[in-house]
Amino acid sequence: MNLPFLTQAEIQGKKVLLRADLDVDLEKNKGEVIRLKALIPTLEFLKKSNCKTIIIAHKDRPENPDPKYSLKEICLSLSKMLGSEIEFIDQIVSEDVKNKVNSLKEGEFLMLENLRFDKGEEENNESFAKSLSEYAEVYVNEAFGSSHREHASIVGIPKFIPGFLGLRFEKEIENLSKVFVNPERPVIAIVSGVKEDKVSYSKKLADIVDKVLVGGRLPEYMENEKSVREFKDNEKMVIANSIFDKEDITIHSIEKFKAEIKKAKTIVLAGAIGKYEDEGHRQGTKEVFNEVANSSAFKIVGGGDSLVAIEMFNITDKFNWVSVGGGAMLEYLVKGSLPGIDALLH
Repeated sequence: MNLPFLTQAEIQGKKVLLRADLDVDLEKNKGEVIRLKALIPTLEFLKKSNCKTIIIAHKDRPENPDPKYSLKEICLSLSKMLGSEIEFIDQIVSEDVKNKVNSLKEGEFLMLENLRFDKGEEENNESFAKSLSEYAEVYVNEAFGSSHREHASIVGIPKFIPGFLGLRFEKEIENLSKVFVNPERPVIAIVSGVKEDKVSYSKKLADIVDKVLVGGRLPEYMENEKSVREFKDNEKMVIANSIFDKEDITIHSIEKFKAEIKKAKTIVLAGAIGKYEDEGHRQGTKEVFNEVANSSAFKIVGGGDSLVAIEMFNITDKFNWVSVGGGAMLEYLVKGSLPGIDALLH
């Protein structure tokens, strides 16, 4: 794909609408600060390019506007990391926002309120996307972790103004593509966690990689599938057994996982093996994650809980690539693209 990257864009002095990934809970999960740090190079690039930058993002899944889901505190944290003020306005589409945008000076930033406070975001409402697009001349997608969703700020805005992929997004594509473009083999994927949609990703990954190691709650969901034999009889899949309360995998399964990891030359790690937040259920995640970290293979890790866990175990710097996406990472690996990428190619 001949992708439109920010590094190739003519943006000097322009108004830029930057779709960021700010869906973090800094109080609960300190490991999620990785997502904010990942945004800094793009913000600095836009500042040096004298852009007037309007930052848009979502947080969580609020049913209605609620102050606890506001981006205000995240805006303050990001300002400190950047070392430059990012002004915040608690609105999304309004005359006040237009006035603020029009008063921006070159190199300045303005952050709007949580996009999901407006139902038009998740509904991919064209009118909402158009209203957002009117704030700027150029759109930049730096929300890799949300680019598997067909929401207004991901796929709608590029219909109205030229769109580009951010600096971090470019690196995500470069590194994740190494899993399916001439990878060093054997390639293994370790897929765990509590989200049921990972079962289908596991099945699709088995067509790409040499082994898929399945942990977390996924084995339980597989038992509920009509095609349970499809998983059990697939020689590419190593499905863990869970302990009695389903919150971790057995020691025997840990050892099976570690044996596969030792053989691997390329590893994708997606999701915590058990309820690692609880010390009594941390063994599977800790042992498997450390085995991956100490491997000489090319190692990728992604997903919210995975990022929190690698910070907890102090092994973040042992990975070749830390992806800010969970579901987006898996979807890119199995499909080779994302709705957020496709939207920029039409």
